Amino acid sequence: MATAFLRTVILYFLIVFGLRLMGKRQIGDLEPSDLVLTMMVSDLATVPMQDFGIPLLAGVIPILTLQALSMLFSQLSLKSLRFRALVCGTPTVLIDHGRVCQSAMRKNRFTIDELLEELRAQGYSELDAVKYAILENSGQLSILPWPREQPATIKQLHQTVADDVELPVVLINDGRVLRKSLLKCGKTDEWLAQQLSSRGYSSPGEVFLLTLTGGDSVCCLGKENPS
Repeated sequence: MATAFLRTVILYFLIVFGLRLMGKRQIGDLEPSDLVLTMMVSDLATVPMQDFGIPLLAGVIPILTLQALSMLFSQLSLKSLRFRALVCGTPTVLIDHGRVCQSAMRKNRFTIDELLEELRAQGYSELDAVKYAILENSGQLSILPWPREQPATIKQLHQTVADDVELPVVLINDGRVLRKSLLKCGKTDEWLAQQLSSRGYSSPGEVFLLTLTGGDSVCCLGKENPS
């Protein structure tokens, strides 16, 4: 039992660490090479977990090899456009200036029902509203409507707005005070205690989330009582 637990933990952290090294793009949008890598790694990790007669290295070495190969391909894709197109493919235009490219749809085995479904999912019920529809390498469909179908922007309305949008800084996360964030904002423990006291909290442990925006805007959410 202990052997199974240890082998599983080692393989788990190995895969997690490898995916972190490959970057967020591989996790968020799986391209064909990423999908193949994920399937192969999952199969390689399963065998040493179930069969104790197989040495652990028999699973670790192929997994490391595949992850190293994936990282190498990523670097080559950054340097060579041809290699990137060979491994990752290229986006395909399915609707060009409102015209459905039937040959491109047949080549990618993309049916008209799938196209209409994707359009409806993004809020477009008619083909006439779409200027471009691009099938990305990840399989997602990017839709660019005609200008007449787009909501008016501040620039188009010739209006001006103050650029005062700032990212909130989290100071308390689920009852834990983030000291680095507190120091970054130039705030002290006394200031934090005062903010909590003014909202009826006696300690950070009672707060689920506290953020600071623009130096003076505080948002505080208390923890809910377990039911």
